[in-house]
Amino acid sequence: MATPLSLEQLPQRTHATVADIAWDQLAAPEARRLRELGFDEGVGVEVLHRARLGGGPIACRIGRMTVALRRRVAATVHVAVVQPAE
Repeated sequence: MATPLSLEQLPQRTHATVADIAWDQLAAPEARRLRELGFDEGVGVEVLHRARLGGGPIACRIGRMTVALRRRVAATVHVAVVQPAE
């Protein structure tokens, strides 16, 4: 399996699954929000759009929802790229 990257590093329109979340690097409200949005190990995720300015939010799809995450929060979500079936 490839080394997991952070959601912040995931190329746009690349399907991945959440491998791990660094909960200890998040403030309690941020961790609660991620859990409420459904972020957990094994969940499918995809980066849809990045703000043009380098520090802006990242729009991603989790399940059928589109959510915006601060880049600092997205950096704590480690993902593994899903390889297309041959």
